[in-house]
Amino acid sequence: MIGIFDSGVGGLTVVKEVFKYLPDYQIIYFGDTARLPYGTKGASFVKKYSKKITNWLLQKNAKIIIIACNTASAWAADSLKKEFKAVPVFEMINPAIAEALATTKNKKIGIIGTPGTIKSNAYQQKLLKADKTIKIFSQACPLFVPLVEEGSLDNNFTIEIIKKYLEPLKNKGIDTLILGCTHYPLLKKVIEETIGSGIKVINPAESLVKEVKNYLENNLAFAKKIKQGSGHKFFFSDEPYNLEKISRMCFSKKVKPIVSDPFI
Repeated sequence: MIGIFDSGVGGLTVVKEVFKYLPDYQIIYFGDTARLPYGTKGASFVKKYSKKITNWLLQKNAKIIIIACNTASAWAADSLKKEFKAVPVFEMINPAIAEALATTKNKKIGIIGTPGTIKSNAYQQKLLKADKTIKIFSQACPLFVPLVEEGSLDNNFTIEIIKKYLEPLKNKGIDTLILGCTHYPLLKKVIEETIGSGIKVINPAESLVKEVKNYLENNLAFAKKIKQGSGHKFFFSDEPYNLEKISRMCFSKKVKPIVSDPFI
């Protein structure tokens, strides 16, 4: 199985890409809804629960770990990779950065995310580490998550909010935009329509899953050890808000949640 975790339901956009690019693999998902959002928590808290969840997923027979959370990717990915050296651990940030660097022509990259992700500077620091000549323009978009969770993906109000947040980045002349939150891919179509042609929108969920796919294709012996099938399981540490609506947006069907907090 492929183990995937997030602080809530946003990571389902990563599951959507797994179903698209790795349809034969069984997944187990854990959304830490009892402690969301991670974006407002400190680094030590996020590391602590990321480790707990990873241990739990491995006990459930996960062979690969996907961190489907930008905040956990920023704060916990390095420590998880050191702690669980025998397990392939994939995170949201580096694959998106690699794609953005390969995409940009004018070296002006925009990043949008939750206030926590933007404040962490995780994308900014790694972009500059890879290329010091890159110009980065970031924007926190705190209203995007509630809009998605209410199912307001393309109404006039949502379009106006998107324009308000993205107009400053567009005016800076960016040619590449990273969606630095797992909820944002559900707004990708209207973001592309609103921001206009000539700006490539990077979905980190897709970038990440393509990296996992490449890894499995290059490690066939390991890939054969991973249980395949359609018996997917979705665990949450508390009742997930608007799960049915989000899952239908991602998969066109409702997923059955298993609500249990193994960390009490």
